Amino acid sequence: MSTLTVRRSPTRLLPDSHRVLAKPFLLGEEVLTPGPSRADLLLARILAIPEVDVDALVADILARYAGRHRDFPGIIRRHFEAVPQSAAARAQLSASRKQLIGAYFTHEYSVEAAALFNPSIVFFPAGEMLPNGQRRFVMSLRAVGEGHISSIEFRTGTVNNAGELSFDPPGHLLVAGERTAPRHYHKRLFKAKLDELRAWNGIAAAVLDPLADKFSAESLEGSLLALEQHGPPKAIWFETARIIRVLAASNYVVTFPGDSALSERVLFPAGPNETHGMEDARFVRFIDEGVSKYYATYTAYDGFQIVPQLIETDDFVSFTIQTLNGEAAQNKGMALFPRKVGGRFVMLSRKDRENLHLSTSDNVHFWNDVEELYRPSQPWELLQVGNCGSPIETTAGWLVLTHGVGPLRQYAIGALLLDLEDPRRVIGCLRDPLLVPDASEREGYVPNVLYTCGGLISGDRLVLPYGFSDAGIGVASVSLTELLAELIASAKELRR
Repeated sequence: MSTLTVRRSPTRLLPDSHRVLAKPFLLGEEVLTPGPSRADLLLARILAIPEVDVDALVADILARYAGRHRDFPGIIRRHFEAVPQSAAARAQLSASRKQLIGAYFTHEYSVEAAALFNPSIVFFPAGEMLPNGQRRFVMSLRAVGEGHISSIEFRTGTVNNAGELSFDPPGHLLVAGERTAPRHYHKRLFKAKLDELRAWNGIAAAVLDPLADKFSAESLEGSLLALEQHGPPKAIWFETARIIRVLAASNYVVTFPGDSALSERVLFPAGPNETHGMEDARFVRFIDEGVSKYYATYTAYDGFQIVPQLIETDDFVSFTIQTLNGEAAQNKGMALFPRKVGGRFVMLSRKDRENLHLSTSDNVHFWNDVEELYRPSQPWELLQVGNCGSPIETTAGWLVLTHGVGPLRQYAIGALLLDLEDPRRVIGCLRDPLLVPDASEREGYVPNVLYTCGGLISGDRLVLPYGFSDAGIGVASVSLTELLAELIASAKELRR
């Protein structure tokens, strides 16, 4: 074991099944049987309820659920609008019956009932300093609910120079935000992604070439409809059109009410690549020419395959979700450096599922230049190694937290040190893990696992929130001076 003194906080975050979202209840997601759709059958039954009974049913629903959700009447009204019906049919319905239909097509989803783990932490607001050296932070969390669907939650609080965290009480009226298409798509990026998907062909060119260099979702759909109405037979264009629509839907914006607490906002899967989860977000404050914004890489999972994607936000109110592209944008565990190095974006990745890689790019969305950085070498990491969040800049080098997998599939947390000017050079490596599961952290849905998606430096302390055994979240801290000294000492051994 490492000789470093790691201090665990007694504070722990545990799953709370009371935290629920009111989600659309889409009967089409279930297995279909021959005959009319279940949604149509349900709608017919609701329409058969006598009008005299509808008001009482709605009053009971509002009494039972309105206090559990922000603007619950608005939620069920929006869910009603999403139910396929003709305009004429809608016009004949009373306001109460519309609410009743919306309620039947709504269900509560407990976002963290199964697990809460794998946090990352950043300072936000970035430049705000509080008395006694305290600063405010935002912590992202991976929450797992019914069906093992992962979403991204947040907690807020303060951290002092001793590395001690104080959490704000979390809000309880969760909101999923409003999903919209981006203001525009970039034709060059869209074409490049289609080419990577092996979907750039004459049909795709016929759709995109008439569009402007920056085009809207409406103009893209108009071009697709023109192809479908006036182009070749459906068998020729169908698959290409499907891929174009999936790609467009994978890039979107989520905006939350400005008066909602940050801890009430949930990034719930909304794109086709992430129908089964948004996993392990690694948030980082990125600074470019004095301007800062927040990025997060995460793993999108559709139930069959995983793809890395990117979140961008300035204010944690509006989030832009985008695809990542290129040879290096494969597998899990991409983590962006907090600034450019040598004029280029730099990213850690685990392209081959076992070893750490490093990639550079002149565009944050495209990653092709990739090379191996580090292979597992110590007994506690021989199965595989990956990063535990974005590198942290120190005077001695880039501090990279790692996870290593060893005997009995135990996950432990270690650290590397990379050269500041040339991060392809590993100049320090802990021989022993920094943190392994203790007796109170070994049991859970996935036993013997410690994992983090990012820490920060406060004073002379490295603050390290971590998930344990997919059961909850703990926080540890260690002296930065001592950690760097051990890493520098290891560099001497590496040179022998």
